[in-house]
Amino acid sequence: MTDSLGWRGKFAVLVPSTNTSVQPEFDRMRPPGVTNHISRIRIPNMALENDEDFSRLVDHIAAGQIEAVDSAMTCEPDRIVLGISVETFWGGYALSRKLKADLEKHTGLPVSMGAEASERALKRLGARRIGIVTPYWPVGDKNVGQFFTEAGFEVAGMVGLKCQSPVAIAHVSERELMDAIVAVNKPEIDAVIQVGTNLAMARLAPEAERALGKPVVAINTAIYWDALRTHGIGDRIAGWGPLLEAH
Repeated sequence: MTDSLGWRGKFAVLVPSTNTSVQPEFDRMRPPGVTNHISRIRIPNMALENDEDFSRLVDHIAAGQIEAVDSAMTCEPDRIVLGISVETFWGGYALSRKLKADLEKHTGLPVSMGAEASERALKRLGARRIGIVTPYWPVGDKNVGQFFTEAGFEVAGMVGLKCQSPVAIAHVSERELMDAIVAVNKPEIDAVIQVGTNLAMARLAPEAERALGKPVVAINTAIYWDALRTHGIGDRIAGWGPLLEAH
């Protein structure tokens, strides 16, 4: 039997419990016949004041992930989609690949996740030298930079916003995001990519791209694009930039 609403695909979407951006952004990108089913990784909305706090936050995400995965599996999804950013970059390229392989082995399902989706998106757009915007503290920025460098990119600039709590990430305004994009942009940069799935940047990215005259990639768009295209769904979805507007 095929699911009545998700007849083309049921996506189990994992997000930290503090995340308020992934669900609405993914739902707005969703084509007919695809359904998103959120499973929340319970983490505290803890104060983030330094690198040590931020590292503990990553530990909380890792500790709660499998429980959330197993909960999501009870709806018999077709794909796991990690609406989480930092964990997929943590430790660099090899550990990112291992995370995906471990989750695919555990679930028996294909997995789409932020680090790999970002790599694929940037390569599809022909970018080599990149600027990065994050909501993270320096230890998070270091791990993100390590991943992209090991993936073959040149990181020419990075702006970390040092958000004060997980929930506060979603409070960053489009004006603040645009200021960060402008700050990280340099003539030699081929593209700007934003990581951190609780930053609500999917709608802003196409506007920023037109202003800068170069690709600007929001990670939530990259993740959902990757999930759809690797699931064999090629619908062109207007309003979210060139990734989703092309087959």
